[in-house]
Amino acid sequence: MITIDRLCYNSKLRFVNAGEKFAFAVLTLCACVISRSFLISGFVLLTAGILTVWKGGIPASAYLKFLRIPLAFLLLSSLAIFLNVKERPMDLFALPLGSYYLTGSRASLFYALQLILTALASVSCLYFLSLNTPMPDLLAVLRRLHCPKLILELMLLIYRFIFVLFEISYAIRTAQNARLGNRDYRTSLKSFGALASALLIRAMKKSGALYDAMESRCYDGDIQVLDETYPPKRKEILGILVFEVFLYALVVAKKVLS
Repeated sequence: MITIDRLCYNSKLRFVNAGEKFAFAVLTLCACVISRSFLISGFVLLTAGILTVWKGGIPASAYLKFLRIPLAFLLLSSLAIFLNVKERPMDLFALPLGSYYLTGSRASLFYALQLILTALASVSCLYFLSLNTPMPDLLAVLRRLHCPKLILELMLLIYRFIFVLFEISYAIRTAQNARLGNRDYRTSLKSFGALASALLIRAMKKSGALYDAMESRCYDGDIQVLDETYPPKRKEILGILVFEVFLYALVVAKKVLS
């Protein structure tokens, strides 16, 4: 079981109604993207983190580890916004490169930091949803929202095959390590190529076996999954409404004042 899935099934918020968590995550994410404000993004990032770690019981070390992945990507991608090569220096700094300057401005630095914080806050909303809501519950919410059946079935099959591929690749990698298949760089490349080819072949065989199993169980183009439904609670709905009204009031106030 992959780490996110294991944490999700051990979350204290797992048995909260999935529709409530979905509505909270989506509405909060939309407010964060619309505002693009340091204040609102920081508030959303802090709130989502507190709910995930404190209410959900997700270890803070694991949560911060997950946040480091998008943060590293954002820091690298924002360099393209912050750094410029121009003939004239800008107001923040300038390093001469022949007749040009590697330079940056205060406005570009502000925009890059704003983009990083907004994106990180948006990711924290998705982490709140994914770390506290099992995949079958999430699919049930999308089904009630009349998401196309084909997309839901593809999501379910892809979710299933993630574990299948992890299991196969782990077994192959263990066998390669036992035979010193990764003792140096050259053998590691050769072993990786063998692993990729074997993984492709076994995945095709597994998909064929899965389809045969579905056909033997009268598959008619619709995958039926038993859902664990947890009734919504009035207290939780009221809390979400109060939070979202307050958050969107901040968004409107920020737009008006700016």
